[in-house]
Amino acid sequence: MPRSFEDVIAFAAPGIFVLLWASGFVGAKLGLAYAEPLTFLALRMAAVVAILAVIMLATRPKWPSAAGMVHSALTGLMVHGLYLGGVFVAIENGMSAGLSALIVSLQPVLTSTIANRWLGERVVARQWLGLALGLLRVYLVLREKTAGQGTPLAWAAVTVALLGITVGTLYQKGFGGGTDWRPALAVQYAAADVLFALGAFAFETRVVHFTPQFLFALGYLVFVLSFAAIWLLYYLIRHAAATRVTSLFYLVPPTTTLMAWLLFDERMVPLALLGMLVCVAGVALVNWRPAGA
Repeated sequence: MPRSFEDVIAFAAPGIFVLLWASGFVGAKLGLAYAEPLTFLALRMAAVVAILAVIMLATRPKWPSAAGMVHSALTGLMVHGLYLGGVFVAIENGMSAGLSALIVSLQPVLTSTIANRWLGERVVARQWLGLALGLLRVYLVLREKTAGQGTPLAWAAVTVALLGITVGTLYQKGFGGGTDWRPALAVQYAAADVLFALGAFAFETRVVHFTPQFLFALGYLVFVLSFAAIWLLYYLIRHAAATRVTSLFYLVPPTTTLMAWLLFDERMVPLALLGMLVCVAGVALVNWRPAGA
């Protein structure tokens, strides 16, 4: 692969990842009107595993060792299972999407704190300032939406989601390298699918209305989020420090806000615009590398 093409991919990947990850909320909003959250997620994971099975039958990739499969399963349970399941269950039980996003957006600070000890990544003062600015941005944009408290189950679920995406990202950084993405993702999504299926059978009616809107939402989340966005996330994890990668999640809420304004004509207050500028400044501080570094 030409070095110049690698540079283009490295430059474009963070921005594309943020756009794709933020667009997932649009697909979720469409799909959850026709299926309960764990049922919806179980169908999504099953579809992804089926597609990966076809890809692997055609390409015959090398399977990881038993230890590698265990690492992939644990990553899948955390990054896909606990994070997605926790967020959707929290919203289903009365927590506003804004408050859920606020809590999950604590991930970069939590990740940088753990990365200091677990991965030996040094987080300098400039990066701590950037993380703090990103957190300030989340508060400025979402403070109007924190009135919805949700049930105790909602708070427990969103806390599980925060821990799942944080620890899962760090776990992937520490143990997920060197494994072919096809079997690795198949194992990850299969593990998450088992978790969602068990939850759906235990707590939901499993009624699904297969409307064109639901099928579109399901297809979008399968191909754009479960393949493209997750592949980009793991690409970024392999090529950058965990603190810099997770700082990108600060950009997801403002990007979602812009999408909602463009697609659904949702009102965007001046305070939200100020928060977006603060957020961009924070992420720039986290990811900026001085000359010669």
